[in-house]
Amino acid sequence: MAVRRGVARAAALLVSLTAISQVLGFVRDAAIAAVFGAGAMVDAYLVAQGVMNLVLALVAGAVARAIVPPVSRAAHAGDPERAHRTVQTALTVTVVVLLAGSVVMFVAAETVITVLAPGFDSGTRELAASLTRIVLVATVFIAVTDLLAAAAQSHGRFFGSGIQGVPFNLAMIAAAVWFGPRYGIEALGVGFVVGSATRMIVQLPAVQAVGLRLRPRLALRDDDVREVLRLTPPLLLGSAVVNVNTLVDRAIGSGQGEGVIAALSFGWRIVTLVDSLLVVTVVAALYPAFSAVGAADDRAKLRDLVGRALSVMLVILTPVVVLLVVAAEPIVDLMFGRGDFGNDAVRMTATAVAVYAVSAVGIAVRSIASRACFAVGDSRTPVLVSVVSMVVNVVGDLTLGVRYGVPGLAAATSLSLVVGAGLLVYLLGRRHGAVALPAVSATAGRVLAAAAVGAAVVVATGLADVPEDAGVAVTAWRVAAVAGTVAAVYVGVLVLMRSRELRVVIAIVRPRLPSRWRS
Repeated sequence: MAVRRGVARAAALLVSLTAISQVLGFVRDAAIAAVFGAGAMVDAYLVAQGVMNLVLALVAGAVARAIVPPVSRAAHAGDPERAHRTVQTALTVTVVVLLAGSVVMFVAAETVITVLAPGFDSGTRELAASLTRIVLVATVFIAVTDLLAAAAQSHGRFFGSGIQGVPFNLAMIAAAVWFGPRYGIEALGVGFVVGSATRMIVQLPAVQAVGLRLRPRLALRDDDVREVLRLTPPLLLGSAVVNVNTLVDRAIGSGQGEGVIAALSFGWRIVTLVDSLLVVTVVAALYPAFSAVGAADDRAKLRDLVGRALSVMLVILTPVVVLLVVAAEPIVDLMFGRGDFGNDAVRMTATAVAVYAVSAVGIAVRSIASRACFAVGDSRTPVLVSVVSMVVNVVGDLTLGVRYGVPGLAAATSLSLVVGAGLLVYLLGRRHGAVALPAVSATAGRVLAAAAVGAAVVVATGLADVPEDAGVAVTAWRVAAVAGTVAAVYVGVLVLMRSRELRVVIAIVRPRLPSRWRS
């Protein structure tokens, strides 16, 4: 019970802080869309970010996840010096490797862009190379931020990781609104660097609170450091696989016309909003808890935590998927439909949103299941599943993407994530007994049935049909009406089915409501 309460408190804090950041994130994206539209300049900027992410995927994300199990155990055992030694060594190695990688990418920027975006014309390619050299400066800032946030979370401190998006988004908004019209898209690159530096700075109070001193160390023979080094390669491969998917999407998209990459990016941003609010924050709180009960004799506790997490995510995210599918165009219009973001950009982005929608569930399920695998010491299964997902995505890009453009590229991504999530849950249950597979299958069946009824009601009533010339108020009202209808029908069907999953969600939410609402 103590573990559950700790996870719930941490998740609640992270959700609250991340909600503020997400609001600012949408203001940021809306500002970028209004100032720059969805054309070649935004395509170039997004590809430049992809090059930076390629460097980060080599080390940063993998090491940040790899330090959580040993640092969590050391903190739980009351041995902070052991935990600090691991973090200091991980930071030292990561910074050295990333500095070397960034220098190579800086020098070879034009060649890399030619490979990653072969469909760009010469002007867009040169712009992307220039932006790449700017955003590469942020590489070390982001890597240090990820490692410090992971270390703080392992000590039960989540404020820094939750609040970091606020200063970043403020810097990006300022870059787009105040400097973008004067200096062009390069202002976004500089804003990205400044914002990344502020993300790192806000981690420092938590680092100081746990007594971690930021100094170089190379304790490579330490047992915990060896565990990090052992976990990093498979996690590294998993991170690289995710980035390969994005790079292939954008390589194909670069030859599909101006704005395709931007439409996919804006559409993906909308779909992953809920994942940013719930999945990332809940998983960040769950990972240390999973690691604490990952031993074989605690398998029943791990199975209970994993089962509850999957149930809650499936119940919450499934109606969101329905909303995104049936009301994609009014949602996009409401979020981005202003300034240089015209009707064509709205329709193209809405197509991406509708096809991407199911990815929200795939991301959530895979995130929870992969952390459970790492908690029991199995790093091979997530890597195997990531490779399978990559193959599905690449094949889909080269077939569906080339033939159908935006919907084909989005479909390839969604299919790869759903296939990967299902396979990972299956292997987690069969190999480690950490998932009750019949219970998860039953949950999926019930929520899908309830969601289908909700979608049918919305389509039959035509609630999501909004005229192109409708104002913001009308569009917002229609989106709210669709959301309310889907939610009401969905919950009603689950109640009629006497859904156990709905009772789990209610049991979690009820203690946090005011006393007069609990009856």
